[in-house]
Amino acid sequence: MELTAAASWLNTAFAGYDRMILSLLHSVANGFFTFLFKLITLLGEKGILFFLAAIILMCFPKTRKLGVCIFGAVCCGALITNVILKDAVARPRPLTVLPYSQWWAEIKAPAEDGWSFPSGHVTAAAAGMVAIRLMRGKRWTVPAIVWILLMMIARNYLMAHYPTDVLAAAIIGVASAFISYYITYFIFQFIYINRKKKWCGLVLTWSAPDYYGIPSRLKLTGEADEKEFTFLRKPSSGEKQDPGAPEGEAPKQKKWQLPNITLPGKKSNSGYQGKHVK
Repeated sequence: MELTAAASWLNTAFAGYDRMILSLLHSVANGFFTFLFKLITLLGEKGILFFLAAIILMCFPKTRKLGVCIFGAVCCGALITNVILKDAVARPRPLTVLPYSQWWAEIKAPAEDGWSFPSGHVTAAAAGMVAIRLMRGKRWTVPAIVWILLMMIARNYLMAHYPTDVLAAAIIGVASAFISYYITYFIFQFIYINRKKKWCGLVLTWSAPDYYGIPSRLKLTGEADEKEFTFLRKPSSGEKQDPGAPEGEAPKQKKWQLPNITLPGKKSNSGYQGKHVK
């Protein structure tokens, strides 16, 4: 099969680097590592876990921005990797080339189709974890690095990708996370500025049904920062303090109060007694 110019250049320019890493991983191959890296690969399949996590996070106001950022980062990475670069470069996987095909057969790794450059698994892992790190702070730095490195090693160990494939994918994933982070920031900044409009208020306050006892009421004020949406508030001057509640806490309610927002084409949920977004 005739290689593209890009694939031929990668195979020539980084032949020594790729062979060194792959031979090192093959030298430590055993049943435990094979099982572990197969499991890691399965967990990272097509970024499904990140997509599911993003959808769940978007169902609740306090985590909605995080969910949007993760979803956008993984989508951006998939667009760059799977839609643009894989077909453009058309680099065959190492499991189709000697001696890597023999090493692949020895560890009984699963067969994989499609092109090799860059790795979709690593792109999704890097995009998702870096998005979490950007949104949730430094405490996520180590988990992000560990998961990305494990995914890179797993894809090389199973002879599904060359080391240059996973390195490029990690760079693409990090770039996708930053792109999504800034787009998410500007989207929610615009929504917060226009929060008096029905749809903007709905985006900020809508919450999934209270299946797990998670409160869904919000109080937004003009002085509040767009990042500071709190579920607990102090009672206003017209509210009575619950004698059994600690000082400064809101009075007890029989049930959670949701924002009284009218959805398009539906009547207002009269049972909800929350306040309109101001």
